[in-house]
Amino acid sequence: MRCAPTVRTLTIFAMCCASTLCSVARTAGETTYDVVVYGGTSAGIAAAVQVKRMGGSVIVLEPSRRIGGLTTGGLGQTDIGNKAAIGGIARDFYQRVQEYYRQPDHWDWQRRDAYRDGGQTRTGNAEEAMWTFEPSAALTIMQDLVREYEISVLLEQRLVRTHNANSSRSTAGVTLTNKQITAITMDNGRTYRGRAFIDATYEGDLMAAAGVSYTVGRESNSQYNETLNGVETRHARSHQFMPSVDAYVVSGDPSSGLLPGIDPQGPGEEGASDRRVQAYCYRMCLTDHPENRIAFAKPDGYDPLVYELLLRNFEAGEKALPWINSSMPNRKTDTNNSRGFSTDFIGQNYEYPEADYTEREAIAQRHRHYQQGLMWTLANHPRVPAHIRKEVSRWGTCRDEFEREDGWQQQLYVREARRMLGVTVMTQHHCQGRQVAADPIGLAAYTMDSHNVQRYVDADGHARNEGDVQVGGFSPYPISYGSITPRADQCENLLVPVCLSASHIAFGSIRMEPVFMVLGQSAATAAMQAIEANVSVQAISYETLRAQLLADNQVLTWTGPVHRSASAVDPKTLDGIVVDDDVAKRVGFEAASVSLGPFIGTGYRHDSDTAKGHQYILFPFTIDNAGVYEVLVAYTSNPNRATNVPVIIRAGDESHEVKVNQQKKPGRGAFEAIGKFSFPTGDATIEINNADTDGYVVVDAVQILRQ
Repeated sequence: MRCAPTVRTLTIFAMCCASTLCSVARTAGETTYDVVVYGGTSAGIAAAVQVKRMGGSVIVLEPSRRIGGLTTGGLGQTDIGNKAAIGGIARDFYQRVQEYYRQPDHWDWQRRDAYRDGGQTRTGNAEEAMWTFEPSAALTIMQDLVREYEISVLLEQRLVRTHNANSSRSTAGVTLTNKQITAITMDNGRTYRGRAFIDATYEGDLMAAAGVSYTVGRESNSQYNETLNGVETRHARSHQFMPSVDAYVVSGDPSSGLLPGIDPQGPGEEGASDRRVQAYCYRMCLTDHPENRIAFAKPDGYDPLVYELLLRNFEAGEKALPWINSSMPNRKTDTNNSRGFSTDFIGQNYEYPEADYTEREAIAQRHRHYQQGLMWTLANHPRVPAHIRKEVSRWGTCRDEFEREDGWQQQLYVREARRMLGVTVMTQHHCQGRQVAADPIGLAAYTMDSHNVQRYVDADGHARNEGDVQVGGFSPYPISYGSITPRADQCENLLVPVCLSASHIAFGSIRMEPVFMVLGQSAATAAMQAIEANVSVQAISYETLRAQLLADNQVLTWTGPVHRSASAVDPKTLDGIVVDDDVAKRVGFEAASVSLGPFIGTGYRHDSDTAKGHQYILFPFTIDNAGVYEVLVAYTSNPNRATNVPVIIRAGDESHEVKVNQQKKPGRGAFEAIGKFSFPTGDATIEINNADTDGYVVVDAVQILRQ
């Protein structure tokens, strides 16, 4: 049986894992490395491996006590997008995962033949890689890479940083000479010299300390002519509260104050910029094995008011577990955020990107305390539905994964912090193929994905989440070399593969661990070529870089099927009266999508082919001119759709029901005409529900045209 690694064993590993490390460490102040990597994340380790493969010297300085970042910190459900887009050292890592689990002694709590992964991470029979894994497995593989390539790694090495609220330039820990970094200094007094530097942290501390321009928060849509940036209440469709969840401490009484976590300044102007940051959480590694499980405990200082919105959401009709519990080997999970109130600690991380180390640790601890209290609440609180309490109580943290006695990890899921303003800014246009990078160093393939950014109170006094955007449907696309390169007038020997230059919404597509590994490898290749040619990283030959990347099995060009994002139709451009699902009254139909088109407005919803008879949507109409109107219903067709979707037209004293076959392609663009009906003056409704339906039910918009 494996034991959780201790701080002592990790420290010994860091000091003795490579044959050259101890001598290098003793003379660190006198040694000049080819490349100094700040940040032992998956990107940092991939970068160090590549430097060694190219014959260079390298040291990795990791601020925490564990290498691998999120890959070893709980994110075992690889966010892929498209497996064929992953090459180089990243693919080698996932091949090593498969080899790891081929060994019988790595199956402690489960038979190998009993494990099943799922979704896009499912490992096919002919695949040579595996995409789901335990944190301890990922750590073992990262340690193996460090030993195999004799990489110098030092843990608990934190860059000296100063903070000036009026300036983004902070150079106390960085020695700059003629726009080149020559050395960086840690807060323990040790200095490390290099010819080139790579900032592989999630926070971008080295980049910022070197005076490189960056941004935090969301750009406005107008800045890069995007449609998915800034404040996005229109797209905040998933991971949302049930209707009518009261936001006040005393329901219905604004004078009692807002419940914890609700931003009184929100939401802000639609599409406008702000300094808010998408939510963080811990990707929990849980188990249901009794011998390895640590039961969820009520944390000291537990405040029930923090979870009042969760309880009210259940009482408003939420029936689902508020998590995604993805299966990992050995009866473990990668557990992530889901639904309106879950593991994301929304609105509690805005200061994190630029906070000092003490405050960052305090923010991380508040996140951990919040999640500990959340899990105890879900497992024990009498206002939580019994079926949810029963299911959550089966699970707990693992005894054999992390060094903390309570089974919780140290690595916070920093989804986004600083983002560099570099030579090239990746935007929504790159993701959706309207603009193509001419200097690719890897591919990204994931949906443009932002978690919620804020929680606010709407005009009706109800709690709402804002910032969730999930828009995909495009092919893998190239990432520009210029996006990991600072401007030449700021720094000539630094590369930034994690906090790269991208708008908020484009970063949401790029920010996946396999891609960070790809970019780490490409950054190291560029650094070594700049050293060899004795030029700045901005001045290297791209053709030479491209040739080396291809020789190292990086994937730079997408040759598979080309997909374009589904087209959206602005309801304001349509004739008659159009009511979109965004403004309709819903019970259920929580799942949102933009995968198929054309669709109306910001996307469409569906019932996930579940809870039949318990989901409906009401489209309200006000009729000023009585008469006969043709009714049209918008949906996207697909073979998995229901053939018998009920549509109920209620106008005056009359009610009519029509069944719609959503497997049939709509006859008028996005709309299918379902009949002509008399509408008297006044209010009318058109209802779509999923009672007794035989497949997925899609709800998008309803249009009526006066005849």
